[in-house]
Amino acid sequence: MEKGTKDNPHTILSSMEDIVVKAKEHGLDDIFYSEAENSMKRLSSALLMSKQETLVLSLFFERCGFSRIRLSDIADMIHTSNIRLLAMMNVADELAKKGYLKAHKDENEKSYSIPMEVIDCIRHNTFFKPKPISGLSFDDFFDRMAKIFEEDDIDFYDRDSELEELLSANMHLPYCKISKGYDLGGHENFLLHLFAYRLICLDDDIIGTHNWEDLLVSKRRVRVMLNALKGGTAELITKGIFEPYKTTGLREPDYYHLTDKAKEELFPGMDLIQKDEQQDRRLIPYTSFAKKSLFYETQVQTQIDRLAELLDKDRFTQVTQRLSESGMRKGFACLFYGSPGTGKTETVNQLARITGRDVMLVDVTKIKSCWVGESEQNIKKLFDNYRSYVKKSEVAPILLFNEADAILGIRQESAERAVDKMENSIQNIILQEMESLEGIMIATTNLTSNLDKAFERRFIYKIEFKRPSVEAKQMIWKSMIPSLSDETALSLAKGYDLSGGQIENVARKCTVEYILSGNEPSNAQMKEFCESESMDSRQPARKKIGF
Repeated sequence: MEKGTKDNPHTILSSMEDIVVKAKEHGLDDIFYSEAENSMKRLSSALLMSKQETLVLSLFFERCGFSRIRLSDIADMIHTSNIRLLAMMNVADELAKKGYLKAHKDENEKSYSIPMEVIDCIRHNTFFKPKPISGLSFDDFFDRMAKIFEEDDIDFYDRDSELEELLSANMHLPYCKISKGYDLGGHENFLLHLFAYRLICLDDDIIGTHNWEDLLVSKRRVRVMLNALKGGTAELITKGIFEPYKTTGLREPDYYHLTDKAKEELFPGMDLIQKDEQQDRRLIPYTSFAKKSLFYETQVQTQIDRLAELLDKDRFTQVTQRLSESGMRKGFACLFYGSPGTGKTETVNQLARITGRDVMLVDVTKIKSCWVGESEQNIKKLFDNYRSYVKKSEVAPILLFNEADAILGIRQESAERAVDKMENSIQNIILQEMESLEGIMIATTNLTSNLDKAFERRFIYKIEFKRPSVEAKQMIWKSMIPSLSDETALSLAKGYDLSGGQIENVARKCTVEYILSGNEPSNAQMKEFCESESMDSRQPARKKIGF
């Protein structure tokens, strides 16, 4: 691969591959640097980085399928010593500063990962330019903060480091300047930002211990922090930033919120009681849903078309007015049921897109709380917020309870356990709210055998998503992988009993394979992908449903 040809021009990936191949063959001996010189020069020019940086980036890219990449992994890969690679740690850190790598402080040693946006740029042979983190608007700043707190595979130190970098880069914002001026200790500073994030992004002004205990370093640190808050010795308390949440004049020992003083200092000019603009952040804009082709059985297609007609702005107004004049309920509750991967959620997204309706997505797992009375408060607050959106929106948004199995089950008679009483209480509240609903509620569920009859009566549209026919599966295959011939798509449709979601998984694996190897997956790989997806369908199970 010393020089490209018209048919096989040099690309960033091909140059990286050349570097990796030679490193595996020669380690990092002098002969490697001699033979890889041209490829490193090309990369250095294309990516505007040093030759050593191109070497390190190429070695990391060879392991881009791993979420954590350690230098020891690289050493094993090219059969060289860890000590020799330790000299490259500074280079890796420089790449992290440029956004090509993301550094992680693991328990025993440092590790790295490659952001997906970097992989996409390299795949398309384009120069990667990281999104700036400085000079952000208030909304963009808190969007970035939300991503930091909502990222799953990240420990306290990584999260705290990213927060500090974000704050330091945006000192023009009052929030950043004032919070820095508080000069809080590490864990208290972290807790302040968590409270601010939940207030602005989640509209949550009452924070319990259970909201933050899993984010700190250890259970011991949680106990220390909690004791300091309860004892009033924490700087967050002494400086008037936090205060215990009070209801009916009594202290709730494990709940705190930002004081009015702190809110005024951190968010000057904002009315945090009437913050409609901030509440709108909870809605998913209909414009965010990409157009996607879905394939249904004829009966389901007819039902979806009718529902789309109903949700059209003008038609919806006509229907609700007529129902109101007749003394009937104006709201519409719909149930989409079927096995996973059959297009229930995506159908909601597409309905939202074509009818111009934003989506208020309910995270059912966050409704339920182990704290007495909190779950009921959560569900009441949820419907209160939705009513507010309906009143102020020109087009009523869709209230989506995704994977609602956990809250639509049969109510327990003569419930004695606290958890059963809580379940019943939540369900009763939802049933009451459905009676007075103004707008559109859609619930998706994988199970209907456990559906309470009271819920069943309140769903005016109940649509079962049946498992796709061979013809439908062929069309899904063609839509997901357009390069497939009609014959191959038909063969796959006949050979594998996959749902639309499973077919999409196979298509994604094919894309990943192309990114990592530069080649389209072989027939054997396609067979392997399909068989791994169909493992559940080889088990005897209840009847499933389609796309």
